[in-house]
Amino acid sequence: SVNTTDSAVRIVHIPTGTEVKCQDEKSQHKNRDKAMKILRSRLLEAEVNKAHAAESSARKMMVGTGDRSERIRTYNFPQSRLTDHRIGLTVHNLPDVMEGAIDPVIDALIAHTQAELLKNSSSIL
Repeated sequence: SVNTTDSAVRIVHIPTGTEVKCQDEKSQHKNRDKAMKILRSRLLEAEVNKAHAAESSARKMMVGTGDRSERIRTYNFPQSRLTDHRIGLTVHNLPDVMEGAIDPVIDALIAHTQAELLKNSSSIL
């Protein structure tokens, strides 16, 4: 039943364009309060959905697709070779590496990471 008094309220949140109409109550003040509550809940829900989508997107970026092209390291035992595909390092003494002599690999990874950080920091400036 639509009321006969002019108590309907329409509120528009300009930044998002979200619109709420309310004409349930006989009092315009009650309709305005109710419309504001509905608007707040819709804006909060939109913000939560936006944050969830951003988090989901970030998680998908972190997790690879599992393709063979995303390989990190190859251990080739017949050729006694270790290849780190991220940095292009190849070590030809795989038995020593498997026994714990991984310093060349670690040093190369550290150097590569530092070079990337330096490159990224210089592009910011």
